[in-house]
Amino acid sequence: MVRHVTELSPDFLQEWDIKGLILDLDNTLVPYKSNETAPEIQDWVKCMHASDVKLYMVSNAMHDRVDYWVREFLFPGVGLAAKPLPKFFRRALKALGLPPEQVAMVGDQLFTDVLGGNLAGMRTVMVSPLSDNALPHTKVTRKLERLVLHFLKENAR
Repeated sequence: MVRHVTELSPDFLQEWDIKGLILDLDNTLVPYKSNETAPEIQDWVKCMHASDVKLYMVSNAMHDRVDYWVREFLFPGVGLAAKPLPKFFRRALKALGLPPEQVAMVGDQLFTDVLGGNLAGMRTVMVSPLSDNALPHTKVTRKLERLVLHFLKENAR
């Protein structure tokens, strides 16, 4: 777990032999429903491109929204991915040309991003959501996430 996607530096990824990232969109790269991104995210994406870390977006957002951000960020992606089902994670791995052990799924939700990445055999990184704004069902799952994460934290001690 990291607070923000920008904490994933090329050096950190190289230490873990991660050559590609599959990224969630909403509340990971941009706030939910926003059409603006923070300058530090834009700089981070440019840094990833310059370091040859391969990027791919897998989102449950509508195709039009994902297409907009794919053009903005200059890396491929897919919407309506039905996460956590592994189908589109596997498609992303194939597009990246990397084995699952060299790719990490990065997202803000335990039961879509992290679970889906794990089902596809990848490492996973959970980030803190960029905003509290979310779909009603996401608000419900966030409560369950907090319980699960608290349980895991308590049992790790």
